[in-house]
Amino acid sequence: MADADLDVVIRQLARQLHGGLMARAKERRDKFSALAAKAKGKDVRDRYKAMARTTMEQATAAARRLQISADNVADSYARSMRLAAAEAAAQKPEKKPPVQEKPVKEKPVKEKPAKAAKAKKKAK
Repeated sequence: MADADLDVVIRQLARQLHGGLMARAKERRDKFSALAAKAKGKDVRDRYKAMARTTMEQATAAARRLQISADNVADSYARSMRLAAAEAAAQKPEKKPPVQEKPVKEKPVKEKPAKAAKAKKKAK
């Protein structure tokens, strides 16, 4: 996965989240359906069935929004990477003029005081 593009990773994570969300929604729907089957009155049974139906509708809508958002993000990322690659390929490296070496200025050598005194004595 180290070499994978991020848009592929985004889509893969969205599929995993979609699967987890739908599995959890089905568990909750089954719970409400079981409560509806155990209910004594018709009105309670109808309420649990409606809750089960609504749970699946809401979960499906949420999963669809999640998938659409992930697709949009992945498409946007892939498009920006393509544009960046095209832009980098379009730019040719500019030729730089050869760098002229600056002349090195020589610093005057200062004699040490002891050597300066000996040099004066020798000169006399």
